Amino acid sequence: DNTQADIPAGLTSVTAIAAGLDHNLALRTDGTVAAWGAGKTNSGVIPNYGQALVPAGLTNVAAIAAGYYHSLALRADGSLAAWGAGTNNTGVSPQNGQCMVPAGLSNVTAVAAGGYHSLALLPDWTVAVWGDNSHGQTNLPTGLANVVAVAAGRYHSLALKADGTVAAWGAGTNNTGSLPDYGQSVVPGDLSNVVAVAAGGYHSLALKGDGSVVVWGYNSAGQTNVPGGLSNVVAVAGGYAYNLALKSDGTVVAWGDSTYGQTNVPAALANVAELSAGGFDDLVLENDGRPNLTVQPVGQTA
Repeated sequence: DNTQADIPAGLTSVTAIAAGLDHNLALRTDGTVAAWGAGKTNSGVIPNYGQALVPAGLTNVAAIAAGYYHSLALRADGSLAAWGAGTNNTGVSPQNGQCMVPAGLSNVTAVAAGGYHSLALLPDWTVAVWGDNSHGQTNLPTGLANVVAVAAGRYHSLALKADGTVAAWGAGTNNTGSLPDYGQSVVPGDLSNVVAVAAGGYHSLALKGDGSVVVWGYNSAGQTNVPGGLSNVVAVAGGYAYNLALKSDGTVVAWGDSTYGQTNVPAALANVAELSAGGFDDLVLENDGRPNLTVQPVGQTA
């Protein structure tokens, strides 16, 4: 309903994708970014806060992330660009400062965009967080270190540690059964050997080294009910109330809410290299069948 499923004509040479609530981003091989969907204007009225208005002259981009109403771009030099809602912090949602990159933040290695907050992974394996803190989602856990990947949901944050364990904070540190606390930050006690994490609206996902998937948190539409027999998974993504899993053969499995057809995987879809789940739409990057790295190697010292 905001043209987020209408891929721009002529969009080619894409190397990475990111889906927000009602907008999408694509990173081209030349380091530039394309955006479409909500936010092609900045009216200050939901959902148009300029999140699809890519800053003029933005180049040399290496990674992208999309939040509810804001967008992030990580340049190859480790600096960040941010646009959309949150260029100020009025205290009135969605202007929560999520685009106010902390002064002096540099050498960033990865980014993640939550509903109204942003995360950056630093080369010393620590994390920086800014933006909305209404549910403690920017309050880093004491002693958080050795982080190799980050992810963010609407009001919660996830960090994957080098030892294969997961840290979570923000909304859902308990399960009251009412918004927004559905246990999405209560990491299963026996969870280990994790190689990737993803966050939905009020739920969390972990991909294990054996290709299996673990999901916890809100289960309003069966989004935490992992399909029976799901295996050989190499990447996961969390939408508002649904999930996507990429298998090693390049096919996609989806489950959870399908009010807008977001779990209706196209029959001819194949050779998928990357996937991203938005609020209510899916975005996948197809390649020509060549091998593709879905989880980057992480250096470790034993």
